[in-house]
Amino acid sequence: MPSTVTPLPVKHRPHDTLGRPLHDLRISVMDRCNFRCPYCMPKETFHENYRFLKSNERLSFEEITRLTRLFVDMGVRKVRLTGGEPLLRSNLADLVGDLTAIEGVQDVALTTNGVLLAQHAVELKANGLNRITVSLDTTDAAIFKQMSGGMGELDRVLDGIRAAREAGLAPIKINSVIERGLNDHTALDLIERFRGTGVIVRFIEYMDVGNRNHWSLERVVPSRELVDRIGQRWPLHPVDPNYRGEVAERYAFDDGLGEVGFISSITNPFCGDCTRARLSSEGVFYTCLFARSGIDLRAPMRGGATDAELSQLISNTWLKRGDRYSEARSSLKNGEQPLRKIEMYYIGG
Repeated sequence: MPSTVTPLPVKHRPHDTLGRPLHDLRISVMDRCNFRCPYCMPKETFHENYRFLKSNERLSFEEITRLTRLFVDMGVRKVRLTGGEPLLRSNLADLVGDLTAIEGVQDVALTTNGVLLAQHAVELKANGLNRITVSLDTTDAAIFKQMSGGMGELDRVLDGIRAAREAGLAPIKINSVIERGLNDHTALDLIERFRGTGVIVRFIEYMDVGNRNHWSLERVVPSRELVDRIGQRWPLHPVDPNYRGEVAERYAFDDGLGEVGFISSITNPFCGDCTRARLSSEGVFYTCLFARSGIDLRAPMRGGATDAELSQLISNTWLKRGDRYSEARSSLKNGEQPLRKIEMYYIGG
């Protein structure tokens, strides 16, 4: 029988030590990926003999739905499915249908590398998915091959975006990680390809996620530099965020042909408005993309914990949250050892 939870009164919904509510839940449904992007899953580490999770170690759809229902009762309204690559998870559209049916969920979105999107777009839309984000760092085929670790085909990603548009998924957003000396000279090509189509390109400053991407500040292209560069070609102006806590700064083109976004975790951190919780594919609850550890929810759930007990564990974890890594990053420039963080492929971007 499905679990029944009594929703917490608004005043009892947890706020962390900085007063931030719990509003967004990002769920990794798969730790595997069909790319080997050097900044996320470099192939020298994630080779053919690397041990990923076994299927019984990942949360089942029923377990994901149960935990999501508990998070919703504590204030979550937006759910995003991530990976690894989430479309490697069989029958993912069924999970989308389960999550959109939860009372209180206002939005279910998906982040994908787009390679498998063409074959799944219609069923995802039919099961209630509206928004989708495709990770695409360049439209230069050779650089794309390099940035995907030699395992991705640009044409398949572009076909996936086209199929998503035809299926009626909207808005479609492109997330592009910009790295100086690698793909920064192709940023305007992305804009040119999608400007006027309704697809929103968002540029992400190269971040020090995980422990394997050899991050350095010199390879970061500040968003302000990109705004100026784009504005010289297509005049644009800032517009208000869609909601409080939106991570991307929005700019609209003066000629009305769409908008572009900038996610500036390095030069303009947004920790103060962060309301996102993260759930790994094996059921570990993290309170930050840059977290060093998390709280295991799978073990107590499979051990027979009640909904009330799981809710208390989630609430207590959030109440103690004080994460603000991006705002504190500058202190690491003074000789401190970088924190050993959870890998991005494990909990999604």
